[in-house]
This record gives sequence, structure tokens and C-alpha cells, in this order.
Amino acid sequence: MTELEKYINTFFGVKKGDLPKISSFFKPLLIKKGDYFLKTGRQSERFGFVQSGIIREFVFTEDKEITKWISTKGYFVLDLASFMFKTPARWNMQALTDCELFVIDQKDYQKIGQIIPQWTVLEKLFIAKCFIVLEDRIITHLSMTAEERYNHLFNFNMELFNQVPLQYLASMLGMTPETLSRIRKKR
Repeated sequence: MTELEKYINTFFGVKKGDLPKISSFFKPLLIKKGDYFLKTGRQSERFGFVQSGIIREFVFTEDKEITKWISTKGYFVLDLASFMFKTPARWNMQALTDCELFVIDQKDYQKIGQIIPQWTVLEKLFIAKCFIVLEDRIITHLSMTAEERYNHLFNFNMELFNQVPLQYLASMLGMTPETLSRIRKKR
């Protein structure tokens, strides 16, 4: 069972016979370190699931880069607004390591609903899960100190701190690289 199938089964509890049907729409894609899965301004015509590797989601502002998220094994990479509403992407998605993804394009995404009757329910659950993750990130940023945010991420995924440049982690945590360095020294 692939990570994608495990994820779908764990979070959405699909019928046993539907799991292979759903996963058959996702095609394997290899992305080399440094290559982009999506660039700002382009319409997102696909979304992916990370089987292995690390992808950074970020945007350039007038004076800096802001890292929104770092996707690792078991996470989706997606500019939801661009994919669903066919608008220009807001986010860049770049591989920080060689990555193996499972990818579905918009055409196949639409076909799933014709084959899996409960797809609209699963789609709502997926979007709700995305929204919950976003709410949790907002709560974390508003209610925790920089050190608490660092500890929270470190306890959640300590491997990131050995695999991802610290300036990207600092940006994702809403702090300067200097603040992140001070917190790391205290530990």
C-alpha cells in the first residue's frame, strides 16, 4: 500500500474496493531537487501527494520570501484556490530534495466523481481537513511565543531541522533566522 492509499484510508475511510480506483487516478512523478512543481502566476492544473522527499511552498513579497509550509512524506502539495477556481497560483512549490509524488490532473480529478459515488463527501472532508490545518496554524501563530512555536514544530517533525535550511523554517514559524538561532542555542 502506498503512502497515498494509507492516507486516503486513514483519513477518509473509503470502501475497500474504492481505494484502488481512487489511487489509480494518481500518476507517479519524480521531481529533482531544485525543480518546481508549481510557480506563482501559473494556473495549477494538478496537485500532488508526497510519497518521499521535501517540497517548500513559498511566495516572494516586495522585500522577502515567505515560506507557508514544508511538505514531507504524507502531505499534499496544492494551491487550492488555483486548482479549484482556475486562478493564477499564489504559491511557488519547489523540491528541496529529490521527490516522489503521486499527481492527479484536473481532468482526472473530475472523473473520480463519476466512478466513486461518495467522492463529493470525500472531497468535502479533504477540504475541511485543509481548513482545520490552517486554523491550527493560525492558533499556533497567535497564541504561542516564538520558542513555543519552535518546540511545537520540533516535536512534531524534528527531522526537518536536519534536512531544511533554517531560514525556511524560521519563515514558516514567523520569526527571523536570528531568533531561530537564539532559540536553538538555548536548547
